[in-house]
Formats: sequence, structure tokens, C-alpha cells
Amino acid sequence: MGDKLIIGTASNAYVRIIAAETTELVKEACKIHNCSATASAALGRMATAGALMGAMLKNDKDVLTLQVNGKGIAGNVVVTAYSNGNVKGYIGNPSADLPPNSKGKLDVGGIIGTDGNLTVIKDMGLRDPYVGQIPLVSGEIGDDLTYYFAMSEQTPSAVALGVLVDKDLSVLCSGGFIIQMMPGADELLADLLTYRIQEMPHITSMLTSGKTIEDVVSYVFEDIDFKIQEQRQIAYECDCNREKVEKALISIGKKDLQEIYEEGKTEELKCHFCNKSYSFTHEQIGEILKNI
Repeated sequence: MGDKLIIGTASNAYVRIIAAETTELVKEACKIHNCSATASAALGRMATAGALMGAMLKNDKDVLTLQVNGKGIAGNVVVTAYSNGNVKGYIGNPSADLPPNSKGKLDVGGIIGTDGNLTVIKDMGLRDPYVGQIPLVSGEIGDDLTYYFAMSEQTPSAVALGVLVDKDLSVLCSGGFIIQMMPGADELLADLLTYRIQEMPHITSMLTSGKTIEDVVSYVFEDIDFKIQEQRQIAYECDCNREKVEKALISIGKKDLQEIYEEGKTEELKCHFCNKSYSFTHEQIGEILKNI
């Protein structure tokens, strides 16, 4: 059936909710990159966050890039998201893995590290993109995004992200939500929602027990006027093509490209996001050089 993202409001639109089940897209991401258990959880949380934040973009051509690097063994983790909720991403070291943390959970914070930053880039078609950056709080991604929204966008938010990985490294389920208080929201309501989120079962426990993403949100907003305003299908989708890869090849500069040409070999470039390879023969590189 695919994954689903819902957008809604509560309390006369003083609360915004974006939630999604992302099991299939996370499965695809982890399959493409051949991830370990902990790397699957890290990339899956980032991909889920990307889908949620991508849905906040206002225009069809807007693009969001989410990047985290805490100098841990996972390396750089990057996700690109679009306004339709579709995402693509990669993790620098897909084999990164550690024993479970003190809570018995996959140690995402351990492989990400905390000696670095979380960066959010929004390309909205202006001359310069918006760039927001915060130092990592825990490397667990959800906590870091909560801090990002508070510090960079001044929006009190609750971010929940979960990925459940089986012993055979298959992704059993994945999902998340972002709940934000809009200006003028009742502080008592914020306290109530914070309490409910802290006390609720883990999102992956709810999804594996047969609950839908709507059920997850309804649990938090019981007796509160929560309304779904939009829902859409989302997926892992890479939009690479030969033309884009050729532009990347040109971007290395004429001098370096000339050196590649003089070696007389076929140059192969691989897309970071989907691992698809593009080959450029000696003759094709010569044609590119002529056209620069």
C-alpha cells in the first residue's frame, strides 16, 4: 500500500501536526545502502524527518536538505526532501554499528556522535538558500531537531522518530511526527501534549501492534479537536539522471577533466543516493571538454 503522510491541526489551528508512516521508504533506503542495524535506524530517522519537514515546504519546487555529522563512525548523513514528501538520502558509513545503548536500544547517538552540527538547508528559489545550523544535542536526531526548531525557527516543537530493525536487518516499521505550537497557543495545552508524548508508547510499538499513523496522532490528541487536512503517499525516490551527473563531472573544473581525458580511461560516477552508475567514455569526456 505504500507509506502515508498526514497533515493536520488542532485547537483552532494553534497546533500543527505532520505525521507519517515511513516503513517502505526506509526499507528501500536501507536496502540500497546495505545498512547495518544501527545505520538503518540512523538513516531511517533522518529519512523520516526529511519527509516530515519536506511537507512543510510551501512551493512545489522548494527543496530541503537535512545533514548531520557528529564526527562519529557513521560519518556524514544527508537527506534531501521535496514538498510532496518524497525523500532520498545516504549515510557515509552504512556498516557503522555499535552494541545497544544503556536502554537496550540501537545506539544511533553513538554512531552519529555529538562533536558536530545538524544543518537544515532550504532552497526556495531565492538567490541564497536558507541555512539553519545547531550544535548536536544527543545525536539521536529527534532531540536535535526539537532543539533546532526551538533555536533556529523559534517554534516550540515535539519531534518523535522511530525505526524498528529485526535481527535479520530487515526494517519492521518506521514512522514519526512533528507537533508544533503556533503563536498564541495555550501554554496549558502545550504542557498537556508534552506530558502525553512523554507517557505514550514508543511509536514503533504502536505501529507494529497494528495501529495506523492516524491512531498514533489520535492517542496524543484524545479529547482535543484534531483534524486531518491533507494526506498523501510518500516514497523513497532518487531523481538522478545522466544530464545531472554530467553537470557534476563538469563542476570538477576543466583542468581536472583534461587530466581524466588524457588518461584515456572510461570514468564512472556513482549517485550517492541510489548507487546507480553512469559511465563516460574517453570520447564522451572529450566532447564535454569541447563544450565547456
